[in-house]
Order: sequence, then C-alpha cells, then structure tokens
Amino acid sequence: MLATSELAIMGVLGAISVVLIFLLNYLQKQKNKTQLYTIFSIIFVILIFWMVCLISQIYCVKKFSAKPIYFDYFVYISICFLPIAFLFMSLIFSRTKISFKKVYMLLFIIPSVSLILLWTNNLHHLFYKEYSTNYAETVFGPYLYVHSIYTYALYLISLFILVKYTIKNSGFFSRQACLILFGALVPIVTNALATFSILPMSIYITPITFAVAVIFFTFGIFKFDLLKATPIALQRIVDRISDSYIILNENYYISDFNQTFITTFGMESSNLRGTKVESFLKEIGLDIADFEGHIEKIRNNDKTESFELYIEKVDKYFNVEITSIVVNEQFLGILVLFKDITQHVSDMKQVQNAQESMMESERLSSLGQLIGGIAHNLKTPIMSISGATEGLRELIDEYDKSIESPEVTSGDHHEIAKDMNEWVVKIRNYTEYMSDIITAVRGQAVTLSATENVSFNIDDLVKRVNILMNHELKSAQINMVVDLHDEESLEIQGDINSLVQVVNNMISNAIQSYNGKAGEEIKLDIHRQDDNIIISVKDHGCGLSDNVKEKLFKEMITTKGKNGTGLGMYMSYSTIKANFGGNITFQSEKGRGTTFSITIPLMENRGA
Repeated sequence: MLATSELAIMGVLGAISVVLIFLLNYLQKQKNKTQLYTIFSIIFVILIFWMVCLISQIYCVKKFSAKPIYFDYFVYISICFLPIAFLFMSLIFSRTKISFKKVYMLLFIIPSVSLILLWTNNLHHLFYKEYSTNYAETVFGPYLYVHSIYTYALYLISLFILVKYTIKNSGFFSRQACLILFGALVPIVTNALATFSILPMSIYITPITFAVAVIFFTFGIFKFDLLKATPIALQRIVDRISDSYIILNENYYISDFNQTFITTFGMESSNLRGTKVESFLKEIGLDIADFEGHIEKIRNNDKTESFELYIEKVDKYFNVEITSIVVNEQFLGILVLFKDITQHVSDMKQVQNAQESMMESERLSSLGQLIGGIAHNLKTPIMSISGATEGLRELIDEYDKSIESPEVTSGDHHEIAKDMNEWVVKIRNYTEYMSDIITAVRGQAVTLSATENVSFNIDDLVKRVNILMNHELKSAQINMVVDLHDEESLEIQGDINSLVQVVNNMISNAIQSYNGKAGEEIKLDIHRQDDNIIISVKDHGCGLSDNVKEKLFKEMITTKGKNGTGLGMYMSYSTIKANFGGNITFQSEKGRGTTFSITIPLMENRGA
C-alpha cells in the first residue's frame, strides 16, 4: 500500500504534469511558432518526462520493491539538460532569435559525462557513494559537486540574462520582473538548501520547484506579453505615436502592431494578430504582388524600401517604409511603417498652386517688360522708315515732273535714281533690324510657356540680349560693355530663349543694384575656360546682404520688396541646371558690387 505522503506527492506531480501538458498543447496550437515557443515546448516536454519518471519511481518502488536509483537513470536526463534549455530560453529572450552554433555543443559535455558516470556509478561511486531519495541520507561522490556547480552556474547565468533584459524592457519593479525573478529563484534556492543539507528535502521537491518556475514564466508570457518582440513598456509608447506600424514575422504573418494602426485602418485587433499580411492588404485594397515585391528587396539586408500610397478605404495618403528586422545577422521579420502624409500632400498642393500663381505673376511681369522693349525698339526704325518713305515720295514727285522737261539731262535722272536707291537701302536696313527684334521678342514670348532645344552661337545670344535690354539700359542711363574674347562663333546646345531670359534677369538685377544712379557701367563678359563657356554679368552696385547670400538659389528670395516675387534667380538657377547641365555661382561684397557667372559645358562635352 502507498503511504499518504507518497500518494500526495504523486498527486502533486500528476497535477503539475496535467498543467504542463495543457500549456504544451496551447503552445502547439499557436499559428506563429517562434523560437521562444519552441524552447518553451522543449522545457515542458523535459519537465513532463521528469514528472512521469518520478511518479513511476514512487509507484514501482512501493509496489514492486524496485531500486529507486534505476529510475534516476532516466530522471537525470531531465535534470542534466533542463539547465541548458533554460540558458537557450534566456538567450532567445534577450536576442529574439538565435542561430545554433557549433560552440554550443560544448554545453552538452558535462551533462553527458554526468549521465555516463551515473549509469556506471556501481563501478566507481563518483556520482553517489550512498544513494537515497532523501537528500539528508545521501552521500555524494566527488563528481556530483562538479555536476552541481555546472548546473547552478547555468541557472545563474540564465537568471542574470532574464532579469537584466526584463528590467531593461519593463522596469525593475514591474510585475514582469517580479515573476521572472521569483520563478527563477524558487528552484535555485530549494536545490541549494537540499544539496548542502541545510534543510531536509526529498528528491521530489526539485521537479516541483522547476515546474513552478516555468509556470511563472508562462504566466508572464501570456498574461503580460512579457516575452514577445515588443516589450510592454515600449508598447505603451508606440501606442501613442502618430505613425502606424505592423510587424511581420519571417513567414509574413502579422505578429505585432500599435493602437494607431488599429485606429487608422479601423481594424479588429483580436482578429489581426497571427493572420497573413495578404488579408490586411486585400482589406485596404492594395496590390499584394507589388507589396511583396517591396518586401523581397529588403528581406535580407538593412535597407529600407519607401514609397507613397493613397489608401481609398481611409481616404489618406501614406509614406510607407518597409524595413527588415535583422539582429546578429538573423532575419527576424519585417517592420511596415505607415506615415500619414495627408496633410503634407494637401500643403504641397497649396504651395504648388501658390508657386504657379507666382510664376504666372512673373510671366506677366516679364511680358510687360517685353512689351515695353518692343515699343522702344520698334519706335526708332518705324519713324526712320516713315521718314524714308517721305523722302522717296518727294523724289518720285520730282522725277515725275522732270520726265518731259528738256532741261533735265540723263545725268539728273541717274542722280535722282541714286537718291532713291539710298532711301531703299535705309528702309531695307530698318526692316532687317525690325525682323531681328521680332525674332528675339517672339523667342522670349514662346519661352514663357515652352522651351526649344537648338544649337546657337555666342553672337546670336549677345545680339538678342542687346535688343531686349537696350530699352531698360537706356531708361536707367546705364552703359553695358560686352567683352566676347573672340568667342562669337562658339556654339551652345540648349534653349537660347531660356538662356537669354537668365542673362537678361542678371542684367536687370545689376541695373537695380545702382538704385537709380545714372552713368554707371555693367560688364557682360563671355569667355572659354577649359571645356566650358563662362558668361559673367558684373556690376559695382550695392552688393548682396548676408541673408540673401545664404538663401540665394535655395529658395524664392527677393531684394525688391513688394515689387519682386523672388522667382528670378531661383528659376534662373533651375533653368541652367535642367536645360544646360551647367551651374550659376556668384561673388558679392557689400557696397562694392556683385558678379554672377553662368558655367555651361560646350556641346562636345555635354553629359561627359
């Protein structure tokens, strides 16, 4: 008959076994079996095996008078390898995922030696000199101390890692830290007290204490989500950030998310975790193939794939960032971050509309300037042609009256023809000049709305600049000196009208730098430097302020107050960069003047 105490111990061992089997079954039903689930499953199996061996020992020793040490041959399989399982559990907890290295095989040497010495104990008694199921009556062999020190060392290392990372993730006085600390200390303290004969205990206390520890750990996992990828302390923070995120494991199952994600997309958190990402993508109307294509690009590296996306379901724009989670060269999963940029997109549209309005204003201003130049440049040749036609009319009248006059000689006829021809030559020159003006003006009118990529020489450029800026220079009583350095025939590839507008804008700024002071000079210098053409506009005006220098070319800034849009130099810089592959630089000294230089590659070196 079994004694009451023996029945009680068997009952406790059996009850704990049932609980462990229930937890093991629960873990096996989880969809996303990470390494942490796997190692806990192994620990449960080891403990269940331990319990079953002890129950069998109690029953068979009492019922069939079997020697209890024979059952220890199996019990010690659990005792030897459970510390290693605990160590792996702590490593996985601290790193989320580990890869098995050959060096880990060294951990199994002492446990293997322990089992061999136990199984051959009758030959050498290195493990036990006297064996008993009661620690107080047991006489240990010398090797058992080696085994015990190694076992306790593994437990202490595991405990240190668990407590360290628990405190790091959720705080020292958190319930999670208390569960880990208390659960780990129970088997260590009880076994130390038994091993060193401080308190009388039987061998059946050890598996019970370890089972209690594992149950505490398990309670921490499923009650407080202690050992998941995102600790509770961090979870409270990320639930309050404005960006949404989801975490996918290596098999593209959703393993985590924040509250912002749930709120933004109107999801049910209870149905989301553990589902394939395709389900979520389909629900919000995304193309699964494109999304997985982005994921595959960064799956095994530290890069981030980013793209903008409009999600009709929530009527929002997002900047989606997909980043692989790699720790210690181990791929753990994918972080998908949804940054709501709806307001940014709206603001950019407003800015774009404002810029278009400002550009239209700039175009109208340029058009007004152009019309003023047309009126001035055409006035002189038109008046000259009018005078020439009057002169021709007088000669024609004179010639008509002299046809039948006997006093008019052939020489007089030739003289009249000569005078008429001179007037015709003048009219032809005036019409050619007007044709040049019309060509230049037409080009500038077209460039306000379109561009034309052609080949042109320096002489064409200067000719158009002179025609279009002549009126403004005369009105300001400013003299422009042009120095071509014999580079008239050098050719440039691009939109001549855009370049003329840029140079004209620089000359206009140079005129304004004199603040209405007449009799000053502007120098237009064009020369070749290596494989580039340098076009410089130099003045001796007021110069640029430090504030303007810092922002010039970077944003729309003007020194003209309400009379300027700030688009001039900003657009000039963009034009030279985009249409000519060149650059604009400047040198300016307060009160001593400014020089703007346009650098454009020659045709044969463009794009080299």
